[in-house]
Amino acid sequence: MSRPATAVTPPPGVSPVREAAAESVEAVLAAVGSFTAGLSGAEAASRLERFGPNAVRGHRARPWRVLGRQVRSPILVLLFATAAVSAVVGERAEALIIGVILLVSIGLGFVNEFRAERAADALHDRLRHTVVAVRDGVRRSVDVTELVRGDLVALAVGTVVPADLRLIETSGLECDESIVTGEAASVAKSVEPVEHGAGIGDLASCALMGTVVHAGSGTGVVVATAGETEFGRIAVGLGVQNPQTEFQRGLGRFSVFLLVVALILSSVIFVAALLLGRPVIESLLFSLAIAVGITPQLLPAVVSTSLAAGSRALARRRVLVKRMVCIEDLGDLDLLVTDKTGTLTTGRIAFDRAVPVGGVPSDELLLLALLATDADPVAVRASGRDAAGLTPLDAALLGAPGAAEAPVGAYRRLAVRPFDHERRRCTALAAAAGSEPIVVVKGAPESVLPLCTAPGDAVAAELAELYATGARVVAVASRPAPGLTQLDDTAEEGLAIRGFLVFADAVRPDAAASLARLTALGVEVKIATGDSATVAERVCDQLGMARRGTLTGDEVDALDDRALIDAARAASIFARVSPEQKARIVRALRRKGRAVGFLGDGVNDALALHRADVGISVDSAVDVAKDAADVLLLEKDLDVLADGVTEGRRIFANTIKYVLMGTSSNFGNMFSASVASVVLPFLPMLPGQILLNNLLYDSSQLAIPTDHVDAEQLRAPAHWDIPAIRRFMLLFGPISSLFDFATFALMLFALNAAPPEFRSGWFIESIATQTLIVFAVRTRRVPFLRSRPSRPLVLSVLAVVAIGAWLPYSPLAGVLGFTPLPAVFVLALAAMVVAYLVLVEVAKIWYYARLSRPPELPQRVRAYPHRVARRASRFTARSPRSR
Repeated sequence: MSRPATAVTPPPGVSPVREAAAESVEAVLAAVGSFTAGLSGAEAASRLERFGPNAVRGHRARPWRVLGRQVRSPILVLLFATAAVSAVVGERAEALIIGVILLVSIGLGFVNEFRAERAADALHDRLRHTVVAVRDGVRRSVDVTELVRGDLVALAVGTVVPADLRLIETSGLECDESIVTGEAASVAKSVEPVEHGAGIGDLASCALMGTVVHAGSGTGVVVATAGETEFGRIAVGLGVQNPQTEFQRGLGRFSVFLLVVALILSSVIFVAALLLGRPVIESLLFSLAIAVGITPQLLPAVVSTSLAAGSRALARRRVLVKRMVCIEDLGDLDLLVTDKTGTLTTGRIAFDRAVPVGGVPSDELLLLALLATDADPVAVRASGRDAAGLTPLDAALLGAPGAAEAPVGAYRRLAVRPFDHERRRCTALAAAAGSEPIVVVKGAPESVLPLCTAPGDAVAAELAELYATGARVVAVASRPAPGLTQLDDTAEEGLAIRGFLVFADAVRPDAAASLARLTALGVEVKIATGDSATVAERVCDQLGMARRGTLTGDEVDALDDRALIDAARAASIFARVSPEQKARIVRALRRKGRAVGFLGDGVNDALALHRADVGISVDSAVDVAKDAADVLLLEKDLDVLADGVTEGRRIFANTIKYVLMGTSSNFGNMFSASVASVVLPFLPMLPGQILLNNLLYDSSQLAIPTDHVDAEQLRAPAHWDIPAIRRFMLLFGPISSLFDFATFALMLFALNAAPPEFRSGWFIESIATQTLIVFAVRTRRVPFLRSRPSRPLVLSVLAVVAIGAWLPYSPLAGVLGFTPLPAVFVLALAAMVVAYLVLVEVAKIWYYARLSRPPELPQRVRAYPHRVARRASRFTARSPRSR
């Protein structure tokens, strides 16, 4: 083969696929410098070197991007502003302390998130997205990022179109273009050119990157890659930004809530100080210190540390989370819809036996079944490919005893309508030498039997008996078709049933235990399958699953959206459902406020994966399913999924510990400082002391991500509930203030403390109460006796309390404005701290008995850009060596 001409690069601003859509196949091949035999390997490598990978974006951890995400927190913005003001007015000590807080928060967040992204990159590099391309006249598997203009690409059902293609061959080809056009209906494709100026939804002669082959097959030549594609332009225009998860939205709402509280409190203090005649600079610095003090400055660091630890823990269990925040989404699940094959069953489909009907010989039934496969079995054997292009059932059929000896080569296949998940059958027109053609139909019995002429009660009884064994059954029917040369709408009429093929798929031995574990975690499991209701129900019985009802695909179609919501909630099995029906079911379940996860690995699962709150797939899944998923299991095991749910809930529980403790103790202490600043003739604590207090306090909480979580906190999902956090703050904050005021009275009236002694004493009491309260807040149980904190948390808290008590006696005391305290001060403060912790424990019991209530379920809406962002993850450049 001669070396093709160099491809012509389209001028900027011109859509290559729209130009190619209006040209003939020959003109397009000439324009891109290709032949019907494809490019040579050398030419493809040369073009890849010149034009770069077929990637919308690079999938590499970028330090500056991670750093940019760290500084977007509203809390950190407040810290930046306070540090700037302090530096401008000459308060270098305050500016230095705030700078340390910023460095610790941003540094920890950056290190943890960057490490997690690097780990995710390493796992992503193990996942390969490939497509069948023609090079050097031979079909071969090629990574999608290595495609170049001029490559010929083969398309089959379930293929995610890897670039913009001008079609040169089609056979019943239809594509789902909703990811690009927004239209839900699949679009029929042909090789005929369209008119110049056709819109993106009218390019019938082209297949667009990111769309999915819904039916049929075809071949196309690549006319645009990467950002030149229609999909690439959309993705680049959106910035390929992943939308926020529910966890991120809740975190944002909480941060805004705290900022509002901080601004109101600091504004009131500033105005009051000015009215009292205090110096403006001193009043400004103190009010800013109060604003900083009421916010948990290390919340971003605590969250990123928790998520990073969780991602590493899940990676060890072979779970790939595409984004760290998806871990918390896993913990949010309370309903899982899963396919049956490979999840509850072994997924290894094996041919069991042929069951002829009406005296048809078994070998003839097997021959008819082999003729009605998507890919020509003769071509598959001749090429040496291991059942490539075949469905799992067809692949199992090729390996059946006697299949190799079947005289398939004696027949010529004239036309084929490949299997698709709407028709649930494959139809072939074939003829032996010297014989009239025959039509053979193979597929789901519910789809094939209605096409047959009077199958009879005996056939129905035979089918029911096969279903009762829990087997997967495929029906085979045929009829003579004299003179027929192509398949039309009437070709499948008047068939005669020839028999059934039985396939075995055993229940996984560990599935029952995994289901029990998910149930214990409060996750309800429902099954959505393309199999019959009888098969699905038998699997449930074998696993000991409770069956509350079965809904079939036909019944789903008969219900409107409102009725489906209640019906889907009541049913536990959805049988004989199409991809669109699965997606409708998931959408209906979400409308009941459930956090719905969908686990699937097939072409027919992609729509439902997109619709779910958390799409879950596996490494062995088809590309379109992996693209649609948020989480990939490198082992298809529900037990691994249960680990992910547990880890997500553990992370959220530890994050909430920090939030509740920080808001309550910070609010109480800063409210006390606010009141004292107005009542006392001196500041109760200097701005630098307030900031140092918060730095020490927050540092003690960095060990919270390592803390143990009580079992009851893992049994059900939890959500961000700002009203509940506010109630907690308004109850425990005043308790903290009450003991602060008692401390003030003790030091002023009983011990006659001077301002430096007062500040030193309150600093110690404040540090002790703020940090030690974590042991009460972290659990609903009795601390230490019934719920033990982690060792790192205990050590960090005690270390900070010790440092806080030591500072007034340290060489830094004069610089920080402290003075040593008499022993009687220390003993009195210790007694106050013990009394405070006892009262907090009593209040905690009352709070959880009276004021605590389940949070409102969040609304879950997944936007169109989310689908583009998730699909774009497929078209990413990985490491240089992959190119």
